[in-house]
This record gives sequence, structure tokens and C-alpha cells, in this order.
Amino acid sequence: MKKLRQFILKYLLRIVFYFVVFSLVIVVPFRWLNPPVTMVMVDRWLGADDHFELKQRWLSWDKIPKQAALAVVSSEDQLFPEHAGFDFGAIFKVLGSLGSGRQLRGASTISQQVARNVYLWTGRSWIRKGLEVWFTLLIELTWSKQRILEVYMNVAEWGEGVFGLEAASLHHFGKSAKRLSPMQMALLASCLPSPLKYDPVRPSQHVYERAVWNLEQQKRLGGVHWLNFD
Repeated sequence: MKKLRQFILKYLLRIVFYFVVFSLVIVVPFRWLNPPVTMVMVDRWLGADDHFELKQRWLSWDKIPKQAALAVVSSEDQLFPEHAGFDFGAIFKVLGSLGSGRQLRGASTISQQVARNVYLWTGRSWIRKGLEVWFTLLIELTWSKQRILEVYMNVAEWGEGVFGLEAASLHHFGKSAKRLSPMQMALLASCLPSPLKYDPVRPSQHVYERAVWNLEQQKRLGGVHWLNFD
């Protein structure tokens, strides 16, 4: 029995070791290299019909309009420059609201969304959530905040088959991201909670009000200089 336990422990430790090495291999290089595809893209492609078209144009950090980045952070994760991958205040608030019957908004940070979009399948399960935590930690440890936001701005979903800010700008407004107005940037950011449901060109009252709130938040945070990761 003792030998069996030792064998099982040795086998499990080996699995853990290989998993850690594999995780590092698929996370660390993307500190410098752009992910050629994400798991969400693959999932959308597999679930689509023959007419599915993937739209994405990568913008390096120096080409991303900083007000667009500020709009996204203002909408999705205002503690992004400060936290280490998790907003524990928001997590505890969600946990405290369980069973209340109220509609809950998730507590995912931008770092968690990058981990989920790039590396994990869609859907919900405790296994997926655990892997999300693991990959979020790795990303925060090995990538810079600037790199995390750069990747997010390029892999976030903004419509059916539309990924990234530049593709979203061309698809919805017919122009490059650098030519978007502040309001158009705020509208795009305000659609991120449900990008397949909301339309930034013909926004519902809810999306429009969120965009107005977003512009106010950008001013409250101090403008684009607030996103200084140096």
C-alpha cells in the first residue's frame, strides 16, 4: 500500500510538473509575440456556418489610440493598473450577492479576460475557472501591464467574427481606430459586456448612457496620462 501511494504521488507530481512547463511554454513567448489565434476565435469558428469570416487587424501598443484604451479600462476594469490580476473587492461583492435574486455582473478583470479569451474554452465550469486563475497569475507574473492591455485590445470580441479594436472600428464605423471620436470609442467600450448583443452604431438607451458615463469616468481618472505603466 505504501509503494502504491508513493507511485501515485510520483505520478501526480510528474503531471503537475509537465503542466507547469507546458503553461510557461504557451504563456511566456506571448510577452513578445502576438497570439496568432485565440481559443474564443477557434470556438466561434467551429460553431459557425460556412460563411463565417474572422476579422482581426493587430495594432501594436504605439498604434492603439490611448483614449480607446482608457475607454476600455474605464468600462471594464478601473483598478487594472493597480491590481495583481484579481479585483477581490468585486469578487467578494459578487459572492455576497449570491442568492439575492439580483442580476449579477461578473468580477473579471482585464487580465482574467485575456487568460480566458486566449487560452480557455467558452462556457462555465469550476475546472475552467480554476484554469483561468492559473493563467491569470502566469500572465501577471510574466507580462507587463502594458502588454496585457495591448493583447486585450487586439483579442476582445466586438461582434460576430470581429476581434480587436481595429477590426471593430472598420466593421462598425467604417474607419480606422485612430479616426474614431471619443464618443465612438466610449460606445465600443460600452458594448464589451455583451459584444454579440449590443450595437455601437445603433446603441440602445442603456449602451448610450453607459457611453456617457464612460466619458465622465475617463475625466475622473485623469485622462490618458493615467495609463502610464512605466
